[in-house]
Amino acid sequence: MKQHILIVEDEAGLAELLRDYLLMADYDVDILYEGGSAVEWVREHNPALVLLDLMLPGKDGMAICREVRQFSQVPIIMTTARVEEIDRLLGLELGADDYVCKPYSPREVVARVRSVLRRAGVQMTGSVAQLTGIMLDEGAFKATVNGTNLDLTPVEFRLLNTFMAQPGRVFARGHLLDNLYDDQRVVSDRTIDTHIKNLRKKLEAQLPDQDVIQSVYGVGYKLEIPD
Repeated sequence: MKQHILIVEDEAGLAELLRDYLLMADYDVDILYEGGSAVEWVREHNPALVLLDLMLPGKDGMAICREVRQFSQVPIIMTTARVEEIDRLLGLELGADDYVCKPYSPREVVARVRSVLRRAGVQMTGSVAQLTGIMLDEGAFKATVNGTNLDLTPVEFRLLNTFMAQPGRVFARGHLLDNLYDDQRVVSDRTIDTHIKNLRKKLEAQLPDQDVIQSVYGVGYKLEIPD
């Protein structure tokens, strides 16, 4: 099944050019030329990824991203001609997965789409990964333990997805960071410790007798399969 991409872009020529490149890359594509209907469209159609312009008529990209994140972890790539660092950071803090500044090459955008989808673990929409008691629905971007929703952030979901893909493997902090961010932000290795701490807390609330994510001194972290 082809993955479904939503483009929200008021520049018709640019939106249609992106659509053509994405179609050639074997995605299904829809376009919205204003922001007012974007949130409900995402709620109804559950796309694999949203390409979201910052400046839109009807409702701007920041507001759309904020509202979508209240009910969905669909990957979002924000696009804009505003290159100020504060806007860039704000967009990512609202829950965007990546950020592309105009002017850009359509080929670059397609590459970013592939990268974000790969890192979000949604190459096959609706695929499910499961270890004893822990289930990841990669299509829905949802994690549960014994049927209880973990309510993970996008970064926490990607972390758990990485661990579950290779249980028992020890991951260095740098490797984990490389799989979490597409925006080339500069962060300390210790940033991963904070995300791990938060993920552990959510797992331990549902698996109080299990040390699921273990520290390996001087190296990094690994996931042990619960009994």
